[in-house]
This record gives sequence, structure tokens and C-alpha cells, in this order.
Amino acid sequence: MRLHSLALRNFRQHVDTSIRFAPGLTGIIGANGAGKSTILEAIAWALYGNSAARGTRDSIRHARAPEGAPVRVELEFELGAHRYRVERTLRGAEVFLDGGTTPIARTIKGANELLQRRLGMSRAEFFNTYFTGQKELDVMAALGPTDRARFLARVLGYDRLTAAQELLREQRRTLIAELAGLRSGMPDPEVVARRVTEAETLVADARERAQRAGSVLEAATARLQAIGPAWEAIEAGRERWHAFDTERRLVAQSLEAAVHDHERVQQELAALDASRAELGPLLEVVATLPEQRGALDAMDALAAADGERRALAERLASSREELARLTERLDKLESAPQLDVEQRAALDAARRALATTEASLDDARTTWARDRQEAETRFDALRTQREELAAQQATLEGLGEDSPCPTCARPLGASYRGVLALITEQLETVLVDAAYFRNRVRQLAGTPEAVTALEARRAAQQQDVSAGERRAARIHAALQEREQLRPQQATLRQRTEEAARRLEALPAGYDAEAHRALRADVARRGEVATRVAQLQGALDRVAPLTVRRDALAADAQAKRARLESLVASIGTLDFDAARHAALRAEQADAARAVHQAELDVAEARGASERAEQQREQARRAHADLATLQARAALLEGERSLHDELDEAFGELRAELNDRLRPELSELASGFLEALTDGRYAALELDDDYAVQVLEDGLPKSVLSGGEEDLCNLVLRLAISQMIAERAGQEFSLLILDEVFGSLDESRRENVLALLRRLHDRFEQVMVITHIEDVREGLDRVLMVTYDAERGTSRVEASAGGAAGAEAAAWTTDLDAAEAVA
Repeated sequence: MRLHSLALRNFRQHVDTSIRFAPGLTGIIGANGAGKSTILEAIAWALYGNSAARGTRDSIRHARAPEGAPVRVELEFELGAHRYRVERTLRGAEVFLDGGTTPIARTIKGANELLQRRLGMSRAEFFNTYFTGQKELDVMAALGPTDRARFLARVLGYDRLTAAQELLREQRRTLIAELAGLRSGMPDPEVVARRVTEAETLVADARERAQRAGSVLEAATARLQAIGPAWEAIEAGRERWHAFDTERRLVAQSLEAAVHDHERVQQELAALDASRAELGPLLEVVATLPEQRGALDAMDALAAADGERRALAERLASSREELARLTERLDKLESAPQLDVEQRAALDAARRALATTEASLDDARTTWARDRQEAETRFDALRTQREELAAQQATLEGLGEDSPCPTCARPLGASYRGVLALITEQLETVLVDAAYFRNRVRQLAGTPEAVTALEARRAAQQQDVSAGERRAARIHAALQEREQLRPQQATLRQRTEEAARRLEALPAGYDAEAHRALRADVARRGEVATRVAQLQGALDRVAPLTVRRDALAADAQAKRARLESLVASIGTLDFDAARHAALRAEQADAARAVHQAELDVAEARGASERAEQQREQARRAHADLATLQARAALLEGERSLHDELDEAFGELRAELNDRLRPELSELASGFLEALTDGRYAALELDDDYAVQVLEDGLPKSVLSGGEEDLCNLVLRLAISQMIAERAGQEFSLLILDEVFGSLDESRRENVLALLRRLHDRFEQVMVITHIEDVREGLDRVLMVTYDAERGTSRVEASAGGAAGAEAAAWTTDLDAAEAVA
């Protein structure tokens, strides 16, 4: 695997960082908290998603970024024969292959699964392969024998066998528990067989009872059919007698009702004779009723006119008050046209003053931008001139009097010191000028006071214009209100005059007391008229009631004759009530016997069905028992298989542990021989996983500090090599995180020298450290700094070695020159 580039946007403290990785030995240097480890976290997050990041997904976004600001990491790397580009955000991920524009994975889940499948490693395996820290280099020496074996098993992934074995044992415990549950809930086979036999016996007994009940039902039915003809004949005679007797009772009741109605009609005719005598005096009272009603209508009209007069007077008073208010408001609005003219003039003057200030502000900003650009250009030119003079000074100091003249290229000879002094003086002048222009750039970075004053004046004038516009809007609203109120005033004046004319035209002279007395007299006469109408209506019924009385008398006479005829017919019928009662009792007894026999048949059939249901339940219980016995046998077989797998897992883990030390020792020995040029050809791990270095075939009893560092490094490289080989990947990338923290300067130089010797095996080696002294031993440096004021990290790339150190000194020289100035 080889890294090509990394771009971070709003990822933790990296707001906008772009890094290009190169082959060789690269150092990522910066103070603690500057953002070095965040670069590694971004690489892991691009490959494995949120599981590789610290904290929650929302905590990844830069703390000072606006809400909803995009978080983006783009990683480009080479794996095998292909080149991949991963673009990951908080809510999406895409993977591109070999410079293509169409992603081969376009979701977070799809990208995670694709990358893990192509890398052939889980996140933990990836970190244990390509990443190494100081604590991991020292961990083997600090741990005891058992802990060393556990550490190696965890790093190499052997602990997954233990997890698989624990899962297997948990499944076996589940099988044993299920088997115990089946056996505890399984019924006794003998009891189940006995239930089947008893159910068969119950079915046979129930069927026999049903046959006996059917025979009894047939006998009872035959007896009931034999009694049928005699019972039907006597029942027919009873029905004829009953019909004559029923009609007799009905005719007698009807005769009694006809006599009662005749008496009632006779009483009503007598009452009507009294009503005819009452009607005469009442007719005289109602004779003057139409005249009184006419007088009441006239009085009602006067009352309505009086009510309208009062309402109209109230409306007239209200209209006059409203007209007075409108007139007063219009008087106040008469000055609005003059105010409008004055305010327009004042607003135009304020707008002209604002335009003048804005033009002055634009000129001041243009002058400020021009001065700042000029200072930046001068500063860049002086920095280039300083680099040229420094190169000339270094050349002169290195060659002495044989140095060629910068103008004619001839040896300087005796002029050497004068030329050197001149160049030195020019270099100092350039440094002083560069310091001046750097200060000038810083001064012009802020807003000048003149610009600030003009901006304040513009803001005040903008407020004056806004206030003038608001006052003009109020005056304009007053003009519009004036135009609207004038037609309203005319309309209201016209309505007031019309109300006054209507009030004068309404009649007067209404007397409320006379009105109430007249209304009471008309009401009394109306009640009398109602009584007259009732009496006249009642007298209209005299003729119909007379006809009704005569008809009722004739109907009563006819019913008396029918009643006598029915009594004579009943006497001629031959009906024996005692014989009818005896036959009814015999028929009822036979019917009860048939009903009881039917109930017995139904009960016998129900008992038979219940017995068959019990037999079916017993058979199902027998079948369920067979199913449970088969399931128990299957679970017993699975438990035996789990026992065998548990034993096999234990044997496999023991075999892997036995093979671990020789394989790891062989790989570490290869690295050790390459790093020591064959001085140490072998490294072995004893039974306690302690490191032994063989020199000329014999264990070396004492190891120096540098040799211990070397052993820890090759052992960690061997572990990473094993993980990479098992994942099917080439082990070409190595990242060391803070491995110099506990080393002195000499041991740091030794480790760097060892890392350089690994160049033929590792195309890229990256060292992350806060120690800047290792710069000269690196091929390339990525300097990480943190701007506390802005809360952001910055990454600057530079060459390693002496050239990189000289370039880093430029800022220091500028600071010194600025102090002198």
C-alpha cells in the first residue's frame, strides 16, 4: 500500500489542509496538540468510517465551523495494480478506481465493505500492521510471559479463535438448556399409550348408547302416530264449538258498545240545545268588533311613527357628532401639502450628502488596497534578493580569494574582502528593508482610521436618510387620508340633512294610555268572537248527530237478533269436553316420550363425538411425543458435534501458539540481519517470549540501549509482516507514531539510520514526532502548526536534511532583523 495524497476540510482542527505524500522517509513534526495525530485519524476515517474516529460523528466537525458546514476527507492511495480515491463526508462516502469519474461504491456501507474487502484487513488489523507507537515497541519487555502471549495473540488476530470458541460454548449451553427443557416437559410414554386405549373404549361405549336411544325414539314415534286420527277428529269438533262461542262473546260485546254510543249521542244533542240559548247575547257584543280593530290599526301606525321618530333623532345626533369630528380632522390636514414640499427638499439634500460620503469611502478603500498590494510585492522581491545575496555570500566564504567576481567572473584576489563586505552590507540592508515592509504589510492588514471614520459617517447619514424617508411616508399618508376624508364629509353632510327632513315629515300625537285601553277592548271582544265561532260550529253538528242516533238504534236491534241465533246454534253441537281432555292428556304423554327420546339420542351422539375428540387428542399427544423424542435425539447429536468442535478449537489454538514463536523469530531475524548488515543473523523468542539475539550462533547476554531499540523495532515489523501476509497485501508502508519520546539524541539518530536501511523493503516510512531535531535525518518534512487565535492547524511541506533546516531559518532571520529595526 502506498499513500499519494490527503485533503481535509473542517475535519477537527484542520479547516483546509492538503498533503501530498512522497516515497522515502517523511517526518510529520509539530508540537503536542498541533494536529499531527489528526492526520492519521483522517486516513483511518477515510478507509473505515466512523468506527475509526474518536467521539461522535458530530464532534468531527471543526469547533468553529458554522452549523451545517461540510466535513470532507479525500484520500488517494495505491494498492496492488490499482489506484483508489476515497471521498468521505459525515453522511456519505464514494470510492473511485484508477482515475475514473464513476464511483464503484457510493454509500457509507458500500464503501466500508469494499475497502475492507480490498485491503483484506479489519480496522484493528490495519492499525496493527501499518501503525506503530512507542508503547508498542516497549510492550514486549514490560509484559510478563502470559501477558506477552496474550498481546501477540491479540495483535495477530488469534483472539478471534477464543471468541469463536466462547460463542460455540454459549451455543452448546443453549442446546443443553433446550434439551433439558424438552425432557422435563416430555410426558410419560406409558401414560400417553394408556390415554389412547381408554379413548378407544369410550368411543365404543358411546356408539352403543346411541343405538339404544335410537330404538327407543322409534317406539315412541309409532305410539304418537297411532293416537293421531282420534285426536285430530275431536280437536276439529272443539274448534267448531270454540268458533261459535267466540262469535257469541264478540256480538254481545258489540251490542253493549252500540247501546252506550246511543246514550252518549242523545246527551250531546241535549247539550247543543243549551248552546243555542247562549249564542244570542254574544252576537250583540261582537257586532262592533271590526270598527274597534280599525281604530287599533290607526293607533298602531302612530306608535310605529313615534318609534321611528326617536330612532331617527338618535341617528341625526350621531351623524352631526361624526361630521364635526371629520371637519376637525380635515382642518388639521390642511398643512400636509406644504410639509410634503419641505420634506422632499430635505430628503434630497440628505441623499446627496450620503452619495458624496460613499464616493469618498470607495476612494479611501482603493488607496488602502493599492498600498497593501505594493507592500506585499516589495516584501516578496526583498525575500528573493536576500536568497540571492545569501547564496553569493556563502559562495564567497567557501572559495575565499579565488571566488569569481559576481560581475566579470574573474577571481577577486585582493578585492575579495571588499566585495564580501559589500555583499554583507547589502544583505543587512535587505533584511532591514524586508523587516520594514513586513511590518508595513501587518499595518495595512487592519482597516485604516480614515476608512473607519468614513464608514461611521456613512452609517450616520444612512440613518438620517432612513428617518427622512419615514417622515416623508407619514406626510404622504396624511395627504392620502385628506383626499379620502373629503368625500366622506360630503356624504355625511348629505345624510344628516336627509335625516332632518324625514324627522319633520313624521306624524305626531301618539297617546300610549289610549293605545293600551283600545288594545285590551279589542282583545276582550276577540275572545267573545272566538266563543261565538265555537258555539256556531257545535250547532252545525245537530243534524249529523240526529242521523247517528237513529243508526245506532237500528244496529243495536240487529245485534240482539244475531246473539239469539248464535245461542241456538251452540246448543245443537255434539262436543264432549271430558273425552277431549282425556285424549289431550294421552297425546301430550306420547309427545313427551318422543321429545325425551330425541334428547337421549342427541346426548348419546354428543357423548360419541366427545369420545372421538378425546381419542383424537390422545393420538395427537402420541404424535407430539414422537416429535419431541426426535427433536431430543437431534439436539443430542448437535451437542456431541459442539463438544468435538470445542476440542478442535482448543487444539488449533495450541498449534497456532506453538507455531507463533518460530515464525515470528524467523521474520524478525530477516529484518535484524538486513538492518545490521549481517552482524546479527538471528533473533529468537524463548518459551517466555523474551528476546534473545544470537551473535555467531550464541545468545548475546547483554544488549545496549540501541540494540534494545533495534530488537523492539524488528519484532514489531515482524508482527506487521505476518498480519500483512495473511491479508494478502504487500507490506510497503510503515507509520511510526512518537517512537523517539524516550530516546536520547544518539539513540534517535540510530533509529533513523535503521529506518533508512529499510528503504528497499518499505517504499514509504512516516515518522510522527514533536522533536524537531530529527529533521536533518529525514527526506521530507511536513510541519504541523496550530493557530490558537483562529483555532486551526496548518501543514507546510519542506525538504529534509540541511537544505530544509536552512529554509526553516528564514523566518528566524526576519524576526531578528525586525528586532534590530
